[in-house]
Amino acid sequence: MHDIKAIRENPAAYVAGWSSRGVEGAEALVAEILKLDGELRAAQTAGQDALAKRNAASKLIGAAMAKKDMAEADRLKAEVEALKGAIAEADAVEKDVGGRLRDLLAKQQNLAAADVPDGADEAENVEVLKWGAPRTTGPAKDHADLGEALGLLDFEAAARMSGARFAVLKGQLARLERAVGQFMLDMQTDQHGYLEVNPPLLVRKEAMFGTGQLPKFADDLFFATSTVGLVDWNNVGAPPKNEFIGSPFGVFEFDAVTQSRDWFLAALEAEYVDERRYLIPTAEVSLTNLVREQVLPEDEIATPIRMTALTPCFRAEAGSAGRDTRGLIRQHQFHKVEMVSITRPEDSAAEHERMTGCAEAVLQALKLPYRKVLLCKGDMGFSATKTYDLEVWLPSQGTYREISSCSNCGDFQARRMDARFKRAGERKTEFVHTLNGSGLAVGRTLVAIMENYQDDQGRIVVPEALKPYMGGLEFVG
Repeated sequence: MHDIKAIRENPAAYVAGWSSRGVEGAEALVAEILKLDGELRAAQTAGQDALAKRNAASKLIGAAMAKKDMAEADRLKAEVEALKGAIAEADAVEKDVGGRLRDLLAKQQNLAAADVPDGADEAENVEVLKWGAPRTTGPAKDHADLGEALGLLDFEAAARMSGARFAVLKGQLARLERAVGQFMLDMQTDQHGYLEVNPPLLVRKEAMFGTGQLPKFADDLFFATSTVGLVDWNNVGAPPKNEFIGSPFGVFEFDAVTQSRDWFLAALEAEYVDERRYLIPTAEVSLTNLVREQVLPEDEIATPIRMTALTPCFRAEAGSAGRDTRGLIRQHQFHKVEMVSITRPEDSAAEHERMTGCAEAVLQALKLPYRKVLLCKGDMGFSATKTYDLEVWLPSQGTYREISSCSNCGDFQARRMDARFKRAGERKTEFVHTLNGSGLAVGRTLVAIMENYQDDQGRIVVPEALKPYMGGLEFVG
C-alpha cells in the first residue's frame, strides 16, 4: 500500500516509479489519485465544518430557550437539522470517494529501490554470480521421464483424481522429497537462526490483502468455504444454465469457457464473504501476517524477527497456460520452506542480503549449480522493492530455472497490514519492513537433484547432505 501523503508531496516520483515498472498511463493514474485525494479532503473538511457549526448551534438553543426567545430557538433548531443533512452528505461523499481511493491505491504495485536495474522483463535481469559447474556430460534425462521409468512418479493417477498439474510420488522418491524439506527446514533453523512456525494453511481475505495477493492476483488463488451449500440462490440470482454442477456438499465444477466462476464468486461475495478462506500460495502470507495490526517495541526487532515454515502451497497458475505442463516444475500443490523477516527500515537492505545467502547455502550444501540474478524493475513481483532470484541448473533443459525468490518489500506490506513499531523514547510509530524468500521450493529442489544426480543406470544418487535423512540410502531406484 502506498502513503497518499508521499504521493501528494512528490507525484513525479510515483509517475516515474510506476512507469519504470511497466504501468501504462502512470501520469493519468497519479492525476486520478490526487483528484480523489482532493475530493476526499474537501468532503472531510466540509463534514468537520458542518459538525462544528452544528455543535455551536446546539449550545445556543439552550441559551435561547433560557431567555424564552422561542423564535431564535426555532431558527437554531432548523439550522441544526440542515447541518445534520450537510454532515450526512459529507459522510456519504467521504465514504464513496475514500473507498474508491483505497481501491485504486490497493491495486498499485510497489516502487523499485534505487539500485534495481531498469528493464521490461526477465531478459534484462542482471546476473550477479554463478556457483558450481553445470553438468553438461552424462545422462540428462528429464526428471518426469526418470521418475516414471523408476515407477516412483505417477502423473496419470494424479490426473484421474485431481486433474492436471498434480503428481503422485511413491516409495523412495516420496521419502527423498520429505528428506529435502526436512533438511532445508533444519538448516534454516539450526544454522541460520530462523524460528520454526507451523502456521494456518487457510487464511481470510484480509491476510491475502496484507501481503499483496489480493485484489490483483485473485485468479491465481484457491479458496474454500464451509457455507456453499447454504447459499440462498434466490437472493443472488440463478446461475447461467448448464454452467455449474452443485452438490449438497458444496462441490462445484465449472465450464472453463464460460464466466460462471465469476458469477459464483460474486454470489459468495454478496452472501458469505466472511466465510471464505483462501489456501495459502506460500507461507509468506501466514508468517508475515503474524505481525498484522501490531505495534512492536523496538527491542523486539532490533535484531530482525526471523521465521520459517515448511508448508504445502496452492496456486492456480492462472497465467501459465502452456508452460511446464508436464513434470513437477509448476504444480497446483507443492511444498516449500519459506523464510520471512520483520525489521526496522534501516536494517532491511542488509537482511535482504543475509536472507538470500541463507537460500544459497542450501544449494551449496546440496552441491547444485546455480546462478544469482538481480531482477529488473519490469520482472519484480507486485509487493517487492528489490528481488534476487536463484536459478538452479537443469541438465535436461540445458538452462537455469528459478528455485528461490528473495524479496525486500520495504514498508509496502506493513502499510496494508498496519504493522508498526515504536522506537524507545518516541511517541510516534513507524511501519516495519518485511522480507520473504524461498529457502527453498521443495519440488523444484527435488527436480534439480533428480536431474543433476542421475547416473547412467537410471538411478538417482542421494546427495551426501541428505543421506542422514534417507537412512543411509545411496541410491533411489
